[in-house]
Amino acid sequence: MRRRDFIGLVGAAAAWPLAAWAQQPTRMKRLAMLHPASKPDDLKIGADPLYSIILQEIRRRGYIEGVNLVIDRYSAEGRYERFGEISRQAIATNPDVIFAVTNQLVLALCAETKTIPIVAYTGDPVAIGIVKTLARPGGNVTGVSSDAGSEVYGKEVELLAQAVGKLSNARLLLSAGSVDGSPAKRMIIEAFERFKIPYRLELLHSPINEAEYRRAFDAMQHDQVDGVIISAEVENYTNRVLLGRLAREYRLPTIGIYSETVEAGALMSYANDFKAGCRRIAAQIVEILSGGNPAEMPFFQEIHFELLINLKAAKELGLELPAGLVARSDRLIE
Repeated sequence: MRRRDFIGLVGAAAAWPLAAWAQQPTRMKRLAMLHPASKPDDLKIGADPLYSIILQEIRRRGYIEGVNLVIDRYSAEGRYERFGEISRQAIATNPDVIFAVTNQLVLALCAETKTIPIVAYTGDPVAIGIVKTLARPGGNVTGVSSDAGSEVYGKEVELLAQAVGKLSNARLLLSAGSVDGSPAKRMIIEAFERFKIPYRLELLHSPINEAEYRRAFDAMQHDQVDGVIISAEVENYTNRVLLGRLAREYRLPTIGIYSETVEAGALMSYANDFKAGCRRIAAQIVEILSGGNPAEMPFFQEIHFELLINLKAAKELGLELPAGLVARSDRLIE
């Protein structure tokens, strides 16, 4: 054999393992996404705007569905009694990371696994017992908290009272499934009592859908309610536009945390920037997919909140909003 041919043969043989390695498919990572109410098809790019942000950011950071990422989507379809069921379904696929929203759904997941990493969008994670501290969660859960403390919930009550003039028959609209152990509910009630505002809970029962919302608004109109606070539950996010339309249809002064509710006809919202929170969620998901440890990843807490006022809704309700309240708004709908 000529020397040149021998060298070529050896070089080709040495390259075989490298070529074979290069042709090996990248191991697919698996992400499970759980939602209390939105349909699985809504949890895709081009559907729900916030999930579009999350998934586009995950893609931008190198994880592409169908290429190196499998995404399984689960919904409780507005039935809080299904939280445990969909949690077990997701865990059975052994995902690399789970993304879930709301206190109760994350608690259901934590009851089923202490090892699979979870990225959560919740209220106060320390108060509900899913992490030890925000700085060092210490377990298998990290994420973003939309809860900046009791001042935020007290501010909702204060803003609604200023807009109406004097609240004498208020309601807190929330899911019956979140009544027990809800720090947000407790803080809003404490604010009602601090401001000496008569109130009651208006509970939404499973399944939480348009018929159930209409039943609740019928009851509040019949009781001549003069102010409604919409809880921050994700079921209310899924139905945020419907809630705005119902607030206008039933002529009820309403405050919540979703801007789309105000744009659809409600009076006010006081909330953080959910878009920024979603980008942070995506970054945490990617960090875990790339080997990060949720126990050492700080739980981010939102601190900047914005006030949105619908002046058209105020006029239809016959409310003369204080000039100071209008001046404090970050955005007005006219």
